[in-house]
Amino acid sequence: MDSGGTMARVAIVGRPNVGKSTLFNRLIGKRLALVDDTPGVTRDRREGQARIADLRFTVIDTAGLEDAGPQSLEGRMREQTDLAIAAADVILFVIDARAGVMPADQAYGELLRRSSHPVIVLANKAEGRAGDMAAMEAYSLGLGEPITFSAEHGQGLDALYDMLKAAIDALASKDPAADATEDGTPDPDAPETDAPAEDEEGPGRTRPVQVAVVGRPNAGKSTLINRLLGEERMLTGPEAGITRDSIAVDWEWRGRAFRLIDTAGMRRKAKVQEKLERMSVGESIRALKFAEVVVVTIDATVPFEKQDLHIIDLVVREGRAMVIALDKWDLVKDPEGTLKALREMATRLLPQIRGVQMIPVSGLTGRGLDRLLEAVVKSVESWSTRVSTGRLNRWFHDAITRHPPPAVSGRRIKLRYITQAKTRPPHFIAFCSMPEEMPEAYKRYLINGLRDTFDLGGVPIRLTLRKGDNPYA
Repeated sequence: MDSGGTMARVAIVGRPNVGKSTLFNRLIGKRLALVDDTPGVTRDRREGQARIADLRFTVIDTAGLEDAGPQSLEGRMREQTDLAIAAADVILFVIDARAGVMPADQAYGELLRRSSHPVIVLANKAEGRAGDMAAMEAYSLGLGEPITFSAEHGQGLDALYDMLKAAIDALASKDPAADATEDGTPDPDAPETDAPAEDEEGPGRTRPVQVAVVGRPNAGKSTLINRLLGEERMLTGPEAGITRDSIAVDWEWRGRAFRLIDTAGMRRKAKVQEKLERMSVGESIRALKFAEVVVVTIDATVPFEKQDLHIIDLVVREGRAMVIALDKWDLVKDPEGTLKALREMATRLLPQIRGVQMIPVSGLTGRGLDRLLEAVVKSVESWSTRVSTGRLNRWFHDAITRHPPPAVSGRRIKLRYITQAKTRPPHFIAFCSMPEEMPEAYKRYLINGLRDTFDLGGVPIRLTLRKGDNPYA
């Protein structure tokens, strides 16, 4: 099932704080999921591509199994775990060998025995001989032979490989034609799992557009992503700060591939006291750095708070393309007047990203989502724009003629020519006689001219001034 066909899906389940996220990180070979001694760190389900030797599969990290009412946060977390179990091919049931089999383990073991999926029991945290003794207790779950395991140290991976391979091979033998057509011939349109991603930009691009959704806590980021996906993929609710990990989901819109990354809400640094929240915010910043486009989600009922401006400034400093989603627009009483006022505020408060697209949306009703995605596509194309040197210098000559640079100590700064050094974000180099004397206001004039002339709204622009060589020196 993992070779040539659809990858098997393996869900990791168990009580809170038994080491599920540590196991997830071990299997994918990266520290992707947040890990802490605090129970209940994981809330959303997260997927990753795992590998043990030659065995490849999709692994799903889940929230700890807990009994709770369906409307509570824990109950909604449990619902996400149930969805992961239903979608999985194999279940890894993790228990804490040092704590032994708890009543909750027995209850969830009974639940898993009734499911149709193969279940592998991992007695985790079983370092040393004491762990071996404790692992034997896991036989009482009635789910077969447990594996004595340590996710922290990688102990027991060989046994896990053997049991997983047997389970996956058994599944593949039941469905030998995962990527075949009805007559048994291979499907020419089936995806090749090992095909390299293409890096080109523009219409021919096949690599997913990396889109990070960031904002203050409770701005509606997860609700917005759920509405885009058309399913309750992210945990949502009235409580602020529900999302802790940065969760990436692959998705397609109008034939274009996207990777949507939901992030934890970012509060002001002074307010972030707990270690876990610091880790969550660190993950959000990391997701922002690896994104191509950042959708800054702002609560339209309380727009442009100080923290919103800090987040936007961070995106600009990182050089990412940006779109502002004015979320909760369904709660705005005067849409036309509010939008006009917000655009005026953006012009005044965000000179560093002039022309950024602001799209009114509602994650609750689905309003404006197509316009938001159109803005994302346009933004990433502007971010990747390369302007020919000829066009640049024709504009440059006109700009200097209309508004020459100022004189410094009686000597006028001479601007010679301009070229584009990089894209993503656009980076231009202008050669002049006294770069260190150039006023910031004139640099802003040039940057705004570049933005307006070459349609680079909502994209950070880098402009470096460099002294040209004197041919007579």
